[in-house]
Amino acid sequence: MIVFDVDGTLVNQNDQIGEETIKYVKELKKQGMRFSFASGRQHSALIHHAETLELKTPIISLDGTLIKSHPEGKIIDESPLPGKYVLKAIELADRYLLKVALCHDQAIYFDEQNSGVHTLLDKYGAKYQEVDSYKNYIANTLEIVIAGDYKDSMKYVNRKLQFPYSFGLMTSFYKSHSYGGVYYLEVRKSGGSKGKGLKKLTKYLKVKMTETAVIGDWFNDRSLFETKALKIAMGNAVPEIKRLADHILSKTFHDDGTAEFLEMVLRAKRN
Repeated sequence: MIVFDVDGTLVNQNDQIGEETIKYVKELKKQGMRFSFASGRQHSALIHHAETLELKTPIISLDGTLIKSHPEGKIIDESPLPGKYVLKAIELADRYLLKVALCHDQAIYFDEQNSGVHTLLDKYGAKYQEVDSYKNYIANTLEIVIAGDYKDSMKYVNRKLQFPYSFGLMTSFYKSHSYGGVYYLEVRKSGGSKGKGLKKLTKYLKVKMTETAVIGDWFNDRSLFETKALKIAMGNAVPEIKRLADHILSKTFHDDGTAEFLEMVLRAKRN
């Protein structure tokens, strides 16, 4: 099995998969190779790429928070946030005039009070849906996203969602690359990662980790690169990922770099 990271790896800057990669995936599937994604995107934002490659293997999304089959839509594993912390995050965001949205597997939900939040978020390919109230969306929330331009308020909310004020949560606080002066806070249930998602997926499919390859480029791929899978770094990968890699590709996501590795695999199978 070969598992792709998506952004910065499988797709180019126009969110397109290279023609060579598509061709090699189809040829390798005929020889029994399976393919999947391990992405920070929502499941719904990955479906069109799964359809392009005609994948029939469950997909790891939201950095390991959800594993869901395609096209059946069966949930293999998920890590929803405790409802009390979803309510706490909404209350804190309201109190400090920050925007908050709730990420589920199919869409990112926001209410009228938080309208406009979708114009601030860097969630490529995500579906946004306005709802009358968050009341019916507290359960099954996989990620909370808070956005605002009040750095001190954002840092305070971040502290309140960490130990010792909150338990079992993992937060990520960072500045937007696309919108000047905007900060993001992402909150998920602790313990989730792409690497753990991969271990669950290989167990579910009864595929050995040593018979699996992963391809990535970014810091959130580190957990994939700490497994016993064959580790392939893109030419554009950050130094930390290249250091952990078994092989570094010469090409980048701009020029269909994943095809370079797939061609190597196909050549090896034919020999």
